[in-house]
Amino acid sequence: MTISHPASDVRRTTAPAAGIVSSGVELDVDEFGPSFGAEIRGLDVATASDDEVRAVRQALIDYKVIVLRNQQLDDASHIEFGNRLGDLTFGHPVWDSGDVPDEVYELDSADNGFADVWHTDVTFMPRPPMGSILRPVVLPRNGGDTNWADAELAYQSLSEPIRRLVDGLTAVHDGSREFGYYLKQRRNGRGNNWDGREVTELVPVSHPVVRVHPETGRKSLFVNPGFTSHIEGVSEAESRGILDLLYAHITKPEHIVRHRWRLGDLVLWDNRNTLHYANRDYGDNRRVMHRITLRGDAPVGPA
Repeated sequence: MTISHPASDVRRTTAPAAGIVSSGVELDVDEFGPSFGAEIRGLDVATASDDEVRAVRQALIDYKVIVLRNQQLDDASHIEFGNRLGDLTFGHPVWDSGDVPDEVYELDSADNGFADVWHTDVTFMPRPPMGSILRPVVLPRNGGDTNWADAELAYQSLSEPIRRLVDGLTAVHDGSREFGYYLKQRRNGRGNNWDGREVTELVPVSHPVVRVHPETGRKSLFVNPGFTSHIEGVSEAESRGILDLLYAHITKPEHIVRHRWRLGDLVLWDNRNTLHYANRDYGDNRRVMHRITLRGDAPVGPA
């Protein structure tokens, strides 16, 4: 089967558990499932051509989560690759990652750097990241896998009456629950630069419950337990009931892929239609991850 992408003239030819992404060059793609997640094999991102980088970006749109193995990257080359895919943000709106470049957000389990709740990155800002690029720096002997949920597939597999309901809803996303105390007490009310301004407070923002992908036009659920506080215009009980229903549906096993990390891995994901969760199952062992994020746009709902 061949799927054409007129905007970029990129084609995907699929076969059982494998595929090819072409953009003047061909990439060897091992698909995780029919429509979600893939490993790109045999590509060194540090020396990739412009055509190969364009093909990787198209693969990211197609598969939502992309794994590349055996990448020998430091922070500088990690950032260089990110800049070839798009504009980078500061590592995080408020978190101080210490002695790393501004673009890097360090998640260190020794400093409460855990991500063991389902979330989509930085949805508490007006313009959440378009995507994220994550690599391990220190790994426990085992454990610490990351799971991604396909919020687009989750929307598609809802019943039609529920899709009609959520199409018209708006939700509030609030970063103060997770980072408010940290911003006030550890950063003295002075965070990082995000979208051209210093973050001094975390004002809740509203986003559509159903987001239309700006590049594909497809709909996905855009709520997450990490940052969504409530749905606007309904009672607290109704809000909790609707969100609980959506969260249970999004995280059904058939909507999830799971990655077991190795040093040298690089994982990219589309932050506009996925959620993720890092398993906190490695006890007192240390786990350090470095993440950079691609600048995004304001979420838009159905017309």
